[in-house]
Amino acid sequence: MRRHELSDSQWALIEPLLPKQGRGGKWNAHRPMLDAMMWVLKTGAPWRDLPERLGNWKSIYHRFNRWRRDGTFDRIVRALRIRLDKQGKIDWDLWCVDGTSIRAARAAAGAGKKDTKTSRKTTRWVAQEAGGDQSSTWSLTVRAFPSPSPSPRARRTNRRSSSG
Repeated sequence: MRRHELSDSQWALIEPLLPKQGRGGKWNAHRPMLDAMMWVLKTGAPWRDLPERLGNWKSIYHRFNRWRRDGTFDRIVRALRIRLDKQGKIDWDLWCVDGTSIRAARAAAGAGKKDTKTSRKTTRWVAQEAGGDQSSTWSLTVRAFPSPSPSPRARRTNRRSSSG
């Protein structure tokens, strides 16, 4: 077994959840295709850089997209999550948001340049749930959040009194 390939016990858990051969041409075997998908996902390499020993990158890419669209990956994750829950290995009270950070220049946060006396207005951002059912990965979208007005609101005048 190579570094990015599924073990026999891992394959035994996943194999029954994969689509069965239907009508049409003969499919490539699922296991080598899944091993190739895992290689791409674990290495972060582009599909085109998939080693030839793992198969035709286009076939694997199309299978990956088909399984993503038809819910195959959701079924696998759901089944594995249920199995882990029965073993008491999931803490449903624990929530996790990816804390990966990307370093940015000071100016990206609204800081001024060295020789300027004023800084640009900082845009505040707010995260909101992007949707999806409970079995999907929770994702967020970001949108601009308007800053509160620095001065109190002007008094509203009555139209009749100003037209008169």
